Amino acid sequence: MTLSEENYLKSIYHLEKRYSSGVSTNALAEEMETKASSVTDMIKKLSDKNLVNYKKYQGVKLSEKGNAIAIQIIRKHRLWEYFLVEKLDFNWDEVHEIAEQLEHIKSDELISKLDKFLEYPKRDPHGDPIPDANGNFINLNKKILSDFEEGEQGVCVGVRDSSSEFLQYLDRNKIKLGKTIKIIEKEQFDGSMVLQMNNKEITISKVAANNIYLKIISFE
Repeated sequence: MTLSEENYLKSIYHLEKRYSSGVSTNALAEEMETKASSVTDMIKKLSDKNLVNYKKYQGVKLSEKGNAIAIQIIRKHRLWEYFLVEKLDFNWDEVHEIAEQLEHIKSDELISKLDKFLEYPKRDPHGDPIPDANGNFINLNKKILSDFEEGEQGVCVGVRDSSSEFLQYLDRNKIKLGKTIKIIEKEQFDGSMVLQMNNKEITISKVAANNIYLKIISFE
């Protein structure tokens, strides 16, 4: 497996969450920031290795083998993010690009010992579940903040956008994993929200609300 092939498998895995019937060449090209022709060439290579299944007009999906490899790449990525934040004191907005490099280390023994050293964490610094050695996830019952209504409240358990810019935006607004957030007002016109945290109120846009996951805890 080349680094590029691994990146494609991981991207297809994530895109399948949005396109369950199959990931189009254009969607994958946009995700990989490359030309559709390059994507077509890579899909053929992956198909020849029985890592993906492709049907014309339906798109590409991971095979069982490809899915298993993608999950292990994600496992390595999230373990390294956890290590960088918890053991090396990186901020949560600094670790994604570093983990992108570390996820391609081939040693299964290293990853196994890293997992043990970290005491088998279940979630990375952004709230995403870390699959175990067998590829099993523990998923939370969560939903996007923008889907909450006035009077509801929940605990922040993750983010959809893990870019440095968005994580820094959350830091500036004191929004962190584990924070209890109450929806005070939801503007019907533009979807912006007034939130209450620790008896303080802030206003966030619909774009921001679309990228924050909460676990619901109560209604009013």
